[in-house]
Amino acid sequence: MKEGSLDAPVRHAIPWQGEEFYDSEKLDEELRRVFDVCHGCRRCFNLCDSFPKLFDLIDDSESGELDSVSSEDFKPVVNACTLCDMCYMTKCPYVPPHEFNLDFPHLMLRYRAIENRDGKISFTQKEVSKTDRNGKLAAPVAGLANWGTKANNALTRPAMQAVTGIDKNAVLPKFHGKTFTARAKKNAPTVNADAPALGRKAVLYATCFVNFNNPDIGDAARNVLAKNGVETEVVYPQCCGMPKLEHGDISAVAKSAETVAAELLPWVDKGYDIIALVPSCALMLKFEWPLILPENDDIKRLSAATRDITEYVVDIAKNEGLAEGLAPAAGGVTVHLACHARAQNMGPKAADMLRLLPDTDVNVIERCSGHGGSWGMMKENFETGMKIGKPVARDALEKSAGIVVSECPLAGLHILQGMDRLKEEKGEGTVPETAPHPIEILAKAYGF
Repeated sequence: MKEGSLDAPVRHAIPWQGEEFYDSEKLDEELRRVFDVCHGCRRCFNLCDSFPKLFDLIDDSESGELDSVSSEDFKPVVNACTLCDMCYMTKCPYVPPHEFNLDFPHLMLRYRAIENRDGKISFTQKEVSKTDRNGKLAAPVAGLANWGTKANNALTRPAMQAVTGIDKNAVLPKFHGKTFTARAKKNAPTVNADAPALGRKAVLYATCFVNFNNPDIGDAARNVLAKNGVETEVVYPQCCGMPKLEHGDISAVAKSAETVAAELLPWVDKGYDIIALVPSCALMLKFEWPLILPENDDIKRLSAATRDITEYVVDIAKNEGLAEGLAPAAGGVTVHLACHARAQNMGPKAADMLRLLPDTDVNVIERCSGHGGSWGMMKENFETGMKIGKPVARDALEKSAGIVVSECPLAGLHILQGMDRLKEEKGEGTVPETAPHPIEILAKAYGF
């Protein structure tokens, strides 16, 4: 037996359609097996809060070993996992193909899948995960919705916290009255006929966040691609299902995968690449969906055709070369590499893309922001999330002479909030008003 593995991680399909997957006794056996290995290793102590909670639980037990820990006490460990995949991708020496066969995030997913089947997922968790419905309802009253959810609204946010459990201090994403798909129908950019990459065609999978919360990311991506000769279409059948995956609703994710694939694959057949505009969504299409529906050839084909937006631009730069006209980013750029971008195993493509800007210093932060999707919004997690993200905020505050960006829009909001706190503590530093997506910086450099 090897002490640890140096081989590339390999993930197994998720057997969520079998009854054994939902067997609580077998789950407990697997939790204890994995937790015992983690207890003996402790390499992941500085990632999310799951591991400190686990190690404290064991250390404070009667025997100091897992045998004196009650299974009922495992739930806080599970709840602290944000499914960021960083333990699996960057820290754990015992992931497959190692014989210990550890996949901590997917084990936490299994626990939540059983909770979901048993009706133990909270009302708020279920409602927050309905991103398409929430976006459609908020769009006609976006101004009112944004006023009500503003973090400093002393009238509405305490009441929201009391009813939903969403922390009153958490900065929440804004809604837009006009979706990205609506914008795209009226404002198609002109394709640059002189660009080296002329002839490429791509479909932008809008994602729920870009469609309902920040269409500017979509506009930026479309403008950059058009500048570089890429013909684009915008398609958005529905959410990729990541918010529901966080709460173990694997069946709903599978349905989303089938629906989205059915609408995107005809474009693939016509020679279009598929581009996801948010890392979490790219991760779902490229990696999670094939593990949930391993026998579905359509899902496999879509996975092979999908690229993250930063990955796609870097590919153009490498193979054809970018169109001329890029201007420097004044003051430089500090870029936060999102966990779900890193989990795509594609390298630091956001940083690579920004380094294409002339005469621009690019500082990289490669650490979790602490937000974790909807996890970081909740009252029981918010302060923990701020603590986890404090090193990122500190790094950004120290390095951000110019621009701070994040591949993950929610992480960007969280980082800015952490920077604000540190600035108040220290009385110095500059906090930008926004933390845009890296593609927005490239669009600005082209003059859009």
